[in-house]
Amino acid sequence: MPAEAAAPFSILVLVFPHYNLAATTAFIDPFRAANYLSGHTHFHWEVVSMAGGPVVASNAMSTGTRALAQVQGVPDLVMLSSSWNPETLHSPALSAALRLWARQGVVLGALDTGVYLLAEAGLLNGKRATGHYEHIDSLKELYPEVEICEDMLVMDGKRITCCGGAASTDCALHVIRSLHGDTLANETARYLFHERLRPLGTQQNPEAPQPLGNTVPDLVKQAIRIMEQNLEEAVPIPDICERIGISQRQLDRLFNQIVQKSPALYYRDIRLDRARCLVTQTDMSLMEIAVASGFANQSHFSRIYRERFGLTPRRDRLDGRIPFEFRAWPMHQVTP
Repeated sequence: MPAEAAAPFSILVLVFPHYNLAATTAFIDPFRAANYLSGHTHFHWEVVSMAGGPVVASNAMSTGTRALAQVQGVPDLVMLSSSWNPETLHSPALSAALRLWARQGVVLGALDTGVYLLAEAGLLNGKRATGHYEHIDSLKELYPEVEICEDMLVMDGKRITCCGGAASTDCALHVIRSLHGDTLANETARYLFHERLRPLGTQQNPEAPQPLGNTVPDLVKQAIRIMEQNLEEAVPIPDICERIGISQRQLDRLFNQIVQKSPALYYRDIRLDRARCLVTQTDMSLMEIAVASGFANQSHFSRIYRERFGLTPRRDRLDGRIPFEFRAWPMHQVTP
């Protein structure tokens, strides 16, 4: 990005049905604050959609937009904002617009699942990118040519990807900082009561205290970490115990106390959670999903999937994906 521009830095925010309104406004508002605090129109933005008109966000609020075809000129930055079911949003018109902007040197970015749309257009090949942690597994499976990570924010050349949520504010602040320096970025963050600008490379779920404090024993965390790092090829529970220096009886007692299930059942469930992510977010075959989640036998996989979620993976896929009110991953997350 250029260090300074005479004309306002032009931002096009392209929203899609069921986009996350909070993440989108968290990205836009720092630019408003930067203009206000500096007394200059450093930034100009517009919210558009493919068809124009009101677009309903995932929280049922509606935003008025202009149709993309009506936009004049070449923006400096295009930010895609989508949330649920990004696989339904691909279109030749969108891909054509994205590729044209890429040829024109426009910076292309994405909030939340907008990363799927950039990846589907082939515009993230050979680059690092991120998305919300509940979509990381499906992104890795669908786009092996993209280096998917769990950073909150990735800026790789003329591509920006952000996991969404409050990290959208960090994303905007980094843009402000790159264009107008530390002072304006700091003043903007302070004005918005954003306590600190988190640096590039910050993990979405770092090893830090839980929002309500840490009460989960470290040995349980270590065991869960090993499980999460070995979903495709499960590590036997005795081997996990040996790695962390605890007897299996002690680990059983801790798991039953903290998560109300045995380590083996917990391990099985997080593999099933990963499987449901792939069932509802990709078009991979059920056999491929079973293997990718550590289940070699598809019939066994389907049976225990139904035991956990109340329906078979095939029915889960056909029934319109996971209902909004239940869409959260990993479902196995240990609460303090």
